[in-house]
Amino acid sequence: MHSLDDRSFVERLDPKGMLRLTEAFPDQCRRALSIASAADLRSPATPIQNVVLAGLGGSAAGGDFTKALFDAEGKVPFQVVRDYGLPGFVGPNTLVICSSYSGNTEETLASFADAHARGAHIVAVTSGGKLAEACRAHGYSVVQIPGGQPPRTALGFMLVPSIVVCERLGLLPKHDFEAAIQYLEATRALFGMDNLFDENEAKQTAALLQGAVSVLYGLGGWQAAVANRWKGQINENAKNMTFANAFPELNHNEILGWVKANEQGVGRWVALVLNDGEESAKMRTRARVTEGLIGDLATVRYFEAGGRNLLEKILNLVYAGDFVSLYLAALNGVDPENIDSINILKAELASVG
Repeated sequence: MHSLDDRSFVERLDPKGMLRLTEAFPDQCRRALSIASAADLRSPATPIQNVVLAGLGGSAAGGDFTKALFDAEGKVPFQVVRDYGLPGFVGPNTLVICSSYSGNTEETLASFADAHARGAHIVAVTSGGKLAEACRAHGYSVVQIPGGQPPRTALGFMLVPSIVVCERLGLLPKHDFEAAIQYLEATRALFGMDNLFDENEAKQTAALLQGAVSVLYGLGGWQAAVANRWKGQINENAKNMTFANAFPELNHNEILGWVKANEQGVGRWVALVLNDGEESAKMRTRARVTEGLIGDLATVRYFEAGGRNLLEKILNLVYAGDFVSLYLAALNGVDPENIDSINILKAELASVG
């Protein structure tokens, strides 16, 4: 039996239950849907012409995937901001979704103040904290979600409300969330602990990544957003350095970085291409030629999304990456929840006025 088929091995350094929180992701999405559907949303005073989601880390990941839906189906532009301030175009015709799981993310609080000063239409997605307090004090809508878990395990609570808010304001078409959540349950069966290593692509991918420097290549825009999520999860949970990039952009620069990659002191490179199997002939050709060019320098593998529509494909591929990161954490012998380095940085920032 492979060690990743032994729950006690995978959970031996997981005292905060990151694996169990991940296994509960479909249920989390269902609960988030109920909360967001029932939330009291204030109507905009003027027509919404653009949307900005302000957030950082796990709280911003939901914005990346909401943007992917807007790129394919939306009626107005959508932008994710990971900073202290907002773009110059933000004003009364902007919907600003302030996304902070804790409600105390200093960059998001600064963006809220900026949005308020400019008269934007604001909705907060948060478990509470200073953000919920400030929004309610000024009469803005709050979609309040349950707190108490690491933000990177709370993607359902951050993503589903962002989509539902935009649906309810007429900026996105309605999505079949119940079907998507049922598909997530099937995804859990495919990549979760009960499916053994020989049939489990997530476990196999974790074993491939162990001890290697990996690059995660998204074969298109939304696939690149998922690659960035995989990167963050592998960084935080597995304490591994990995990098992310997107086709076709990487074919205009990074592809040449591979020329001398074997002289950079890396013992083993892995290039993992995230795709959905329905890319254009041009994109498939880019992947094939790139594989041919780097195949002698890196182990190249593909991880294909399942699903019947864009929402299902995004959720399926994201969920697979969450499992990969936790299996890799177990193989690396690290606590997936530990964020000591981030906490040291936050403590230093707290002393800066």
